[in-house]
Amino acid sequence: MSLRENYVHTLHACNISYVTQAIVNDFAPLLFLWFRRAYGLELSQLSFLLVANFWLQMCVAFACAKLADKLSYRLTLVIGQFCSAAGLALMTVLPEVMPGPLAGLVCAVALYAVGGGVVEAVTSPVVEACPFERKVAAMSLVHSFYCWGQMAVVLGSTLFFRLFGLDNWRILALVWAAVPFLDGIYFMFVPMRPLIAEGKRGLGILGLFRLPVFWLMAVMMLCAGASEHCMNQWASSFAESALGVEKWIGDLAGPCLFALLMGLSRTLYAAFSTRLDLLNCLIASCALSIAAYLTAVFAPWPPLALAGCALCGWAAGILWAGVFSTASLAIPLGGTAMFALLALPGDFGCGLGPVYVAKIASVFGDDLKAGLLAAAFFPALMLGCLLYYKFGYLPRRTEIHARGGSEG
Repeated sequence: MSLRENYVHTLHACNISYVTQAIVNDFAPLLFLWFRRAYGLELSQLSFLLVANFWLQMCVAFACAKLADKLSYRLTLVIGQFCSAAGLALMTVLPEVMPGPLAGLVCAVALYAVGGGVVEAVTSPVVEACPFERKVAAMSLVHSFYCWGQMAVVLGSTLFFRLFGLDNWRILALVWAAVPFLDGIYFMFVPMRPLIAEGKRGLGILGLFRLPVFWLMAVMMLCAGASEHCMNQWASSFAESALGVEKWIGDLAGPCLFALLMGLSRTLYAAFSTRLDLLNCLIASCALSIAAYLTAVFAPWPPLALAGCALCGWAAGILWAGVFSTASLAIPLGGTAMFALLALPGDFGCGLGPVYVAKIASVFGDDLKAGLLAAAFFPALMLGCLLYYKFGYLPRRTEIHARGGSEG
């Protein structure tokens, strides 16, 4: 079967697009010390780059709710990938040629944030629209590539800097920029089809807002993002400050092991999804996530606490993709707008969670144990939503459909 007809190529291109998102989210922070030394930027200015990337991705994801269907999935993804490539490449020159280095970095971040927002909003509906029998497995697999991309960026960049020095970071930036550039070309040729069958119309934004089940899914997406990033963002600092281990051990046993177990969780679920019930797996994952947070906080020995940190990655692995798949089953006519809109509370949870941990920790004298204990609220809330969905919403919907009514 040719490239233009084989949907396996579509899945491969979507996998690479999540590697692109990992690159645009994780590469620049590795350069913050260099930016601070070379350009004289303050930490508050560097943190603005993270905020700008986060909010611009959210804005682009929201815009895709309306534009992706009009422009076509293919054109939207090609534009997004090329913007990511341009942003990464221009990051090497704009700080030198614009009036101020911060302005140059912000312009570069704005460009690659477009690509990150497109990936967040459009990749999942493209996968959902593919004619695969095991769509839940495909969704879990494609999201696992963010984890593999995160590990590749952190480990690959660290190795490059050790071998060639941090001053040669521009070469590595161009290498990473080649990934979205080539993927954009790949997207020009792979087959795609609309998520909503011809002759049917999606619900649209207002139609989705009228459905109570959509808001239930939105709350679960927020909790999924927060459950993941509360630990992911603070694991290294927690290991160093609260557990007293060396920084390099905290980095490897924290974010890297977290990403490894999350990627394995998503990949293994994709392999065995036909034998597993998605809702039961999500419920079990939330319960395990709560246990992992409690283990990290209350374990009497540092190795056991680090194991709790890493276990959070395994537990949170299928939450994000699992909610997408659950929403697709619950709202069959949700269309692209549903995936784009659900990405917003998910991203908001990714940003809210780490800030929430920091605020709680500061109340207790910068005690990260207190912050991470409070973070267990998010998987607990998601567990409550899942139990209501399974034992409250689904039986009621079945009863309504049996009477020939509509859900409302």
